[in-house]
Formats: sequence, C-alpha cells, structure tokens
Amino acid sequence: MSRHYPGRVTAYIIPVREYALVFGTAVVVTFLLTGVVRLLAVKTGVVTPIRDRDVHSLPIPRMGGVAVYAGFAAAVLMALQLPALGSAFLSSSEIVGVLAAGGLICVIGVLDDRFDLDAVAKLAGQILAAGVMVLFGVQWQVLWLPGSGPTGGSLVSLDQTQGMVLTVLLTVVLTNAMNFIDGLDGLLAGVAAISATALFVFSARQLALSGDTSSASQPPLITAALVGACIGFLPHNFSPARIFMGDSGAMFIGLAMAGATVSAGGKLDPSTFGPRSTIALLAPLIVALAVVFIPLLDFLMAVIRRTKEGRHPFSADKQHLHHRMLAIGHTHRQAVLIFYLWAFVLAGGAVSLAFVTRDGAMIAVGVAMLIGSRTGDRRRTREQRERYLDHLEQVRRQARDCATWQRTSAALSHPDPREAAGMARLPARRWDACSS
Repeated sequence: MSRHYPGRVTAYIIPVREYALVFGTAVVVTFLLTGVVRLLAVKTGVVTPIRDRDVHSLPIPRMGGVAVYAGFAAAVLMALQLPALGSAFLSSSEIVGVLAAGGLICVIGVLDDRFDLDAVAKLAGQILAAGVMVLFGVQWQVLWLPGSGPTGGSLVSLDQTQGMVLTVLLTVVLTNAMNFIDGLDGLLAGVAAISATALFVFSARQLALSGDTSSASQPPLITAALVGACIGFLPHNFSPARIFMGDSGAMFIGLAMAGATVSAGGKLDPSTFGPRSTIALLAPLIVALAVVFIPLLDFLMAVIRRTKEGRHPFSADKQHLHHRMLAIGHTHRQAVLIFYLWAFVLAGGAVSLAFVTRDGAMIAVGVAMLIGSRTGDRRRTREQRERYLDHLEQVRRQARDCATWQRTSAALSHPDPREAAGMARLPARRWDACSS
C-alpha cells in the first residue's frame, strides 16, 4: 500500500503483518506436517542407511523436504487471500513458477531419497525444474558490470537466451550447493533460514524504495515463506535429529533461493537507489555470493579433491567442511553453530551494503568476524586445557600401573615379565610403555 504526504515522494508501506502471517503459517504447517512425514517415511522405508561418510549411528528417516515444501506452499497460497500480498499473484507469474518448479524438484528429491538416483538423473531434473521457472518468467534480465563511468559500471540488458542460461546456471549451482552442505543435524535448515532472512531484508527494502508491486513484491513473499518453513522444520532436525531433510528439501531450498535471488536482482532499476546506485546494484550479486559462500566453497573443494583422487566429482566422501570441524574436536552442535555464525556474518555484511556506506559495512563485518574469532580462540584454549589435563591423568595412571608391575615382578621373581604384568591385572598394551 502507498501513503501520500504533501511535498514528498510517495512512500510504500511494507505490509509487515501480512508477511508475519505468511511466516507464521509456514512455521506451523511445516512443524505439524514433519511428524506426519516422518511416520510415512518409516512405513515406506525411506530411511538413511549407515554409511562411512555419515555422522549418525542409527538409521534416520528422511524425506523431510516434503513437509518443508508443503509449509512453503501453504504460506504462499494463503498470501493469495491477503489484500496487499495478493497483488503479487496478479502482477506476475513468478511465484506460481517457483511453486511449480519447487513441486517438481521436490518429487525428484523424494525419488532420490527412496531409490538413490544417479548424479546425471538429478542434474537433468534440476535443469528441468529451472526451465519451468524460466517459463513462468523467473529470469535474469539486466546485469550490472563494474567499469568506468560516473556510477562505476554499466547496466547490461540480457536477451532471452542469455537470461535463461544465467538463471538455469544459478539455479543448478545453488541447488547443488545447498545439497552439499546438508551433512550435519540442523545445518542446512539454519543456514538457509539466515540466508533467506538476508534476502528478505534486501528485497523488502527494494520494494519500499521502488513501490513497484508488480515486479518487486514477489521476492519478499518467497523468502518470508521459505524462512518460516526452515524454522518450522528445525526443531525436528536439530541435533539429535529425528528426521532428515533429504534431497527433496535440500534441492527445493536451493531452487527457492535461486528464484528469490533472480527475482530480486534480475530486474533491479538503477534509478531507484539514487546516488548510491553502485553499491545498491552490487548488493544482489553480493547477497547471492554470500548466500552460497559456505556451501559453494565446500562444493568446489569437494570437486577438486575428488578429481585429484581420480574419483567422480559427485561421489560421496567424509571430507566436507563439517566433517573436518568434527575431526578437530568440535561437538556436533558447536560445529553447526559456527556455521550459523559464518552465514550470519556473510549474509548480514552483504545486505548491509544496501543500508550503510561501504566503509561502515566493512567495519561491521570486521567487528563480527573479530568477535567470532575471539570466541573460537577461547573455545580452542578451553579444549586444549581439557586435553592436557586428560593426558596428564593418563600419564599418572600409567605411572601407577608401572609401579605396580615392577613391585609384582620383583616379588614373584617371574622369568617372563609379560606374565607378571598379567598377574598384576595390568592391560597388556601398557607393558611396552613400562619396559621402555
């Protein structure tokens, strides 16, 4: 809705209550349906087997992405009945495209959760779903490129083929990046909620400044519903998880994130943001990079590592970033919370460029990273102290055992010291340490 003031430019008022209702609907529906989907997954045998690369020790039901998509769809369809958000459906078919493509990618994910599709089949399904979004109008139309000039760059208009290729490529990359990060309980749902929140803040500001309900009202609705769906699923998925999201959820989240990013940044008008158009125009690209920085880095490292080892780039292993964090001593929840902090710093820092100057955003990101590093240093110091005390106790225990072995051996005058150690009820593996 708009509000007119004498002598001022027309201002668009964000329908906060309606967005809150969309968010709440997604939370409630997803939370309630997750339990139903879990029972269905158990009855149909859609459970995660114990594999070498997994961190869980018991079979866990998957296919939780069905509940995530259902909560998202329920929230979006409910918005159709609201006075302000309902206009987003009348002005564009982008939201319908995200719903249709999301349903398709969710079905492909369910088939993969049940029958373990190969990488080529999943890639074909991802390209098909991205093509469905393009058919409904979700397509990158303009692209800002840095360069010379008063604004520090130029705006390039993309033809239909270029926009389609860029949109499909971004969708495939985001879908696989989100799928790759889904390795710890609650990791993907939390990182996706943080990233989608950042996109919501940026796109809502874009809507408030432009007042263009025909082209700027779709991204905030998509992200509000996606954040709610992720939050509603998180209580079931946080460590220890009772259900996994599976490929059905991971691929849908990546596709929805790509749809919101393309919708928010693919049609950005430079005249809307005034003198800071350079930073504003860069913000969508920075947000997109920030959203996928952690999973994309993990994805690239995995592809390079597997290619160097002569394996298929999409084969599974246990060397992802989250596996490495567990290996250096972090607990399951600590590793997930560290990933949350990284996602918050990256996504928040990128979106802040649309609100403050570049120097202010860099200072804020620097302070956040400093706080995070100091927290990590204190945790590492505490863990090192605990490991040192454990080692010291083991040395003391071994010294007591060796003294007992020596007294027993001398008392019995037994020719074989191993038998003397056995008679003293010492573990056989400690005899060499005593004798040395």
